[in-house]
Amino acid sequence: MGDHSSADIKMHAVLVHGMGRTPASMLLLARRLRRAGITTHLFAYSAAFERWQPCLERLCKFIAVRVGDERFIMVGHSLGCVLTRGVQPLLSHKPEMAFLLAPPTRASSYAIKLSRWRLFRLLTGEMGQLLGRQEFMDSLPAPEIPLHIYAGIKGPRGNWMPFGDEPNDGILSVGEVQLGSLPLHLLPTIHTIIMNSRQVARDIVATVKSS
Repeated sequence: MGDHSSADIKMHAVLVHGMGRTPASMLLLARRLRRAGITTHLFAYSAAFERWQPCLERLCKFIAVRVGDERFIMVGHSLGCVLTRGVQPLLSHKPEMAFLLAPPTRASSYAIKLSRWRLFRLLTGEMGQLLGRQEFMDSLPAPEIPLHIYAGIKGPRGNWMPFGDEPNDGILSVGEVQLGSLPLHLLPTIHTIIMNSRQVARDIVATVKSS
């Protein structure tokens, strides 16, 4: 689906939601971007029913149809960030930059733990299980475009938590979001609503305007 502002459009944004969510989870962010004159396109997928490679190919076609050869950025949340990274080699026309909101960048400790449960495997499909495999996470393409990475730090902390006292968003620790030596933006929010942070929208708009 595509949404357009009446303002002078100079940039497209392809938004890719997280696992177990729908494009509706990105609607607030999309509305804020549209107010700034950015055309938004919401990509929909189902981790439970789609496989990794066919989903990447469908995302590639979605971008080609919605964006064409015009300027665009990508914004991903959680598994949507993994898809955003994975699709890059398939794109003949690449985004100018990507904004990754709570991206798993190494095997998720939660995914590893939950992968033992059949219900989790049924609900998350191949893509959800891939998040728990370090060899898969290591195989993701190295970034060839500027990446802006955001991590929440309002998850519970303590000895009883999987992350101990390490800052986390309730699903991923800061360490599981860090990608090499790239700067990391820390936000006082949790995994499931990080895309609704006003700071994220402000940063995207400011960065686009300065590009």
